[in-house]
Amino acid sequence: MISRRQLLIGSAVVPVLSYLDLTQAFADTPKDILVVAQQLDNITTLDPHANYEALAGEICTNLYQNLVVPDPEDASNIQPVIAESWSVDDSGKVFTFKLADQTFSTGNPVTAEDVAYSLQRAIKINGGAAFIIGQFGFTPDNVDQTIVAVDDKTVTLTTAEPTAISFLLYCLSASVGAIVEKAVVEAHVEGDDMGKGWLNKNSAGSGPFVLQVWKPSEAISLTVNAHGPYTGDIKRILVRHVADPSSQLLMLQKGDVDIARNLTSEQLTQVEGVDGFNMIRQEVAALMLISLNQDNEYLSKPEVWQAIKWALDYEGMQKNIVPMTYAVHQSFEPSGIPGAVSENPFHQDIDKAKALMEKAGLADGFEITMDHYSNQPYPDIAQAVQASLGQIGIKVNLLAGENRQVLTKMRARQHQMAMSSWGTDYFDPNANAEVFCINEDNSDDAKDRPFIWRSHFQNADFAARAKAARDEKDPATRLEMYESLQRDYMQNSPFAFMFQKTDTAVCRTDVHGFRLQVFSSSNTYQETTKS
Repeated sequence: MISRRQLLIGSAVVPVLSYLDLTQAFADTPKDILVVAQQLDNITTLDPHANYEALAGEICTNLYQNLVVPDPEDASNIQPVIAESWSVDDSGKVFTFKLADQTFSTGNPVTAEDVAYSLQRAIKINGGAAFIIGQFGFTPDNVDQTIVAVDDKTVTLTTAEPTAISFLLYCLSASVGAIVEKAVVEAHVEGDDMGKGWLNKNSAGSGPFVLQVWKPSEAISLTVNAHGPYTGDIKRILVRHVADPSSQLLMLQKGDVDIARNLTSEQLTQVEGVDGFNMIRQEVAALMLISLNQDNEYLSKPEVWQAIKWALDYEGMQKNIVPMTYAVHQSFEPSGIPGAVSENPFHQDIDKAKALMEKAGLADGFEITMDHYSNQPYPDIAQAVQASLGQIGIKVNLLAGENRQVLTKMRARQHQMAMSSWGTDYFDPNANAEVFCINEDNSDDAKDRPFIWRSHFQNADFAARAKAARDEKDPATRLEMYESLQRDYMQNSPFAFMFQKTDTAVCRTDVHGFRLQVFSSSNTYQETTKS
C-alpha cells in the first residue's frame, strides 16, 4: 500500500511531482493542484499519432485539440473546435474545413499548415490508430497531395471514394486526429523518427494543458496552457499511478487525492451516499473480452470457441465481482453505439460445453496460459474464468502483467489466451467492425494490424459483410447489416466478449466540473475547478 508520505513526496529525482516546494503542512491537497489517483500502466507513448490506448488518448485529449470532437452531451453529434465550419463538394470526395482561431501553448496560432501536417504525420507514422483516418484512402505516398493547406485558414481532404461527411467527422474526432504544432515537432526530429522520440514525453498542442513530466507507471504532471481554453483556478494536474484500488480509496478519504479513478465495486460501496464525496458514473464504449490465438492448435478449433463461451459464468462474475462497474455484454459493438445488439445468448452450461469439447476431440481437455491485466478487477475475473474452464477440462495457467506488458505481448502475437479490454474509437459501428472483422493481411509483417490480427484471426465472410455495411448508404439497412453481423460473430469467432464497462470517478466535494464521456479517451479536465 502506498503511504501518504510516498504520495506527497514521490520520486526524489522528479521533484516537480512532489509537494516539496510547499513548505507548509496541510490536510488536503493544495487548492491550485488537482491530484488524481489512477492506474497508468497501459501507456506506451504520449505521441498522439502513435499511441493506441484509451488512457493515453485521454491524456492527449487534455494536451491537444482536434478539428472536431464528440458533443459531451450526445456523442452522436459533432462539435467544432479547430474547425469553424466544413463542407463537401458535389463529388462527395473533397471536404473543405475553415479554421477557427486557436492558439498553441507557444502562443503561435493554429494554422492550416499545422492541421495538414498533423494528419499527414498520423498517416506516415502508421501507428495502431492510423487506419481510422487511412480508411478514406490516405496513404504515406499520397497524403501530401490529398490533405492540403490551401491558405492559413483552409484545409482540404480528398477521399478516395464518396464519403458521408458524418462518418469522416467521427473519425477525425478520434485521438489520432490531434493537431500538433509543426514547427515545434520538426525542431525535435531525430533521423527519420518524425519527432516521435520527443513527442513521447513532451507536448506541442493547443489543448487546455501542457505535458510537464511523464514517468511511466509513476506519474504524469500537466500544467495549464496559458494560451489555451482552460479558464479555471487549477494550475497543475498531478496524476499518480496507484495500482491498488484500496490505496486509492484510502488516499481519497484522507484528502491526499482529489479524485480516485479506479475504485472497484468493493470500494464504491464504501463511499456511495457518503458526505464529502461525489460519484460520477458513465457507461462507456469499452469491452472486456478473452482473445483466443488461432496460432494455437487447441484454440483454433471452433468447437473450443463455443465451449469456452458456454462454460463462463457471466452472471455470477458480474453480480459477485463487478456489480457496480460492468454489465454483461457479448457483442463486439458496445451498448450506445448505433446498431449495437443487446441480447446475450451465452450463459453457463457446463454439460453443453463438455459436449463441444468432446466434439472437438478434446474430451480430456488441455493446458493453456491466459495473460491478463494485473489491476483489478482483472485478477478476480481471471480466477473465475480459470475455475469455470477447469470444469470442462481446460487447465488455465494465469499470467498477470501490467497493461502495457499484456498489450505488447498481444501485439507481438505471442499470447495463447489473453483477457484484455477494447475501447471504441469513434461513434459509428464501423469503428469496432473494422478491427474485429477486417484483417486483409494475416502475415507477421502485415502493414495493417487490427485487433483480430493479433490473434491470427481472418474470416473473409465477416470482412466482406463489414465492408458492405460500412459502405451502405441507407441508414436503416446499414444498421440491420451490422446487427446480423454481430449475431453471427458471437457464435463464430475466437473472441469471448464478457462485459461492458461503467466508468466511475469519485471526487471530493470541492472538485467541480469533472465529467466522464462515452469514449473514455475523450475525458477532459477542461471544465474542472476546485473550491
